[in-house]
Amino acid sequence: MSILRFRPEVWSANLLVALRKILVYGDIVNHDYEGEIQQAGDTVRITSIGRPTIQDYVPNSTTISPEELTDAQRTLVVDQSKYFAFQVDDVDARQAKGNVIPQAMSEAAYGLADVMDQYIAGLYTGASSANQLGAVDLTAGSKTAYADVLVPLKVALDEANVPTQGRFVVVSPAIHGNLLLDSRFINASASGTTDALVNGHVGRAAGFDVRVSNNTPASGGHPVVIAGNTGAISFAQQINKTEAYRPESSFSDAVKGLALYGAKVVRPDNLATAVVTVS
Repeated sequence: MSILRFRPEVWSANLLVALRKILVYGDIVNHDYEGEIQQAGDTVRITSIGRPTIQDYVPNSTTISPEELTDAQRTLVVDQSKYFAFQVDDVDARQAKGNVIPQAMSEAAYGLADVMDQYIAGLYTGASSANQLGAVDLTAGSKTAYADVLVPLKVALDEANVPTQGRFVVVSPAIHGNLLLDSRFINASASGTTDALVNGHVGRAAGFDVRVSNNTPASGGHPVVIAGNTGAISFAQQINKTEAYRPESSFSDAVKGLALYGAKVVRPDNLATAVVTVS
């Protein structure tokens, strides 16, 4: 073979990392029942008690008869199982200048988190029917995301007696773009808050921490805006393992990971939704 035909290959030590979406929905849930699931099993039955009736009392006249309280039960089940597994041959690892396995592990962990994020986003259908605002067309007339989406969502939650602390709203990039054209959003004082824009959020408006996500669910091809309070959805993860090992059938290093998790809308009144048409 002619030496002129020999072409050495150079593997760069600088790995090209895949572009990542910002994961949002996993950050707006609570983990109130996760401890019970991890210790006892894959199901938690959550009992809620009805409110006693308030009645008039007339001294020396009223006969008090205690009422039986009503209860309701919801079930949070760890019913989602996801895994990843990959290997890097010793020869390939020797040729690669970059440290491939740690980066691949990071990408796999992100992949699991992204799947969980989309799963949580899909729970928007569990919102109370009274808080499902239906369709809002921002392409019609002079409607804006601030006045015709955020404010009605705020009112719906206010009327459902949802605590103002911990309120969030998650919008798509297109809806965020609509908000950026509105001075009530970009000017913190005009939006009814004195908070400056902070890292991890895209702003505050109408009493919400506003977040933007590419995992926004869709209904009829249109993004669904989800608003609520962190008490609305409970998330529980029972197993989250990552193990490195040497497969017997090859000379390679392998890594596998497993995640078992589940989520439940435990307070439907604490969620509100709107299906938004935006250009």
